[in-house]
Amino acid sequence: MNMHENFSLQPYNTFGVEAKAKYFTEVRTIEELKNTLSENSQPLLFLGGGSNVLLTKDFDGLAIKINLKGISEEGSDENHILVTAKAGENWHEFVMHCLEKNYGGLENLSLIPGNVGTSPMQNIGAYGTEIKDVFVKCTVLNLENMEIETFNLEQCRFGYRDSIFKQEGKGKYVILEVTFKLTKKAHVIKTEYGAIQSELEKLNIENPTIQDVSKAVIHIRQSKLPDPKEIGNAGSFFKNPTIPLAQFEKLKQNFENIQGYPNGNMVKVPAGWLIEQCGWKGKQIGNVATHKLQSLVIINATGNATGKEIFDFSTEIINSVKEKFGIELEREVNII
Repeated sequence: MNMHENFSLQPYNTFGVEAKAKYFTEVRTIEELKNTLSENSQPLLFLGGGSNVLLTKDFDGLAIKINLKGISEEGSDENHILVTAKAGENWHEFVMHCLEKNYGGLENLSLIPGNVGTSPMQNIGAYGTEIKDVFVKCTVLNLENMEIETFNLEQCRFGYRDSIFKQEGKGKYVILEVTFKLTKKAHVIKTEYGAIQSELEKLNIENPTIQDVSKAVIHIRQSKLPDPKEIGNAGSFFKNPTIPLAQFEKLKQNFENIQGYPNGNMVKVPAGWLIEQCGWKGKQIGNVATHKLQSLVIINATGNATGKEIFDFSTEIINSVKEKFGIELEREVNII
């Protein structure tokens, strides 16, 4: 296990911003992780796929890249299988692995960047599916007592892009592996969200398989979201805000085209629409811009942006949306 000093984290964050860690190491086993932590007295930063983090300055401590690998499975019942993936497995590759075996439940989450270990932290979701729909448990290392613990679905307290690991459990645990309950044959096909249905129609598919749904999702994402390998970004930068129905109705009087998805007496408003209405779509300031096809995505337009520049750019967006609509956007990306 190599310990590096004054180490560049540029290759380890999908924004591709330059920031250095005072110390850096990679761990491939739980034993390595425990040993590293037992000898450390520095502040800690854990890195997975680096797809949900914005480094705004150098990190004065120890950055640990979690590289635990492996996928295992056990039968659950006639129609279900429990599949466990270690934290360091790439999320999309894991989804593809499950689809190759015809295991259903993750297809709508195809092409989401990042690793398996960070997926429960913000209850990743897309196109009508969230982690919590197929989640069984995750195994974690408790950083206070170095004990290995298990969190079930209820204990994770999943919400919209939220979990116990972003609230009172933040910084207290490292997720080591995650177990999902997937279908083997009676798959539940979800095509009613986003553009999946129209994408399938374009492909002349009337009775889609889980593989067809995945292909449609991949095609939609590739058509409107930039590839982090080509242009630095962290996917959706902001959460979609949820506001009271009364507030939404009032806004509708002034903005009759406002979009919203009611849920009881609350309405979820697409952040991308709000940002676009404030004139940010494709707008560039210095090295930073919003993507020309999806204003929810902030990009490192020149490849030379600093984390602080990206953060300041996001603050300007938040301020202009608040001024125009009275809605405060919340960053989805973890700010370091």
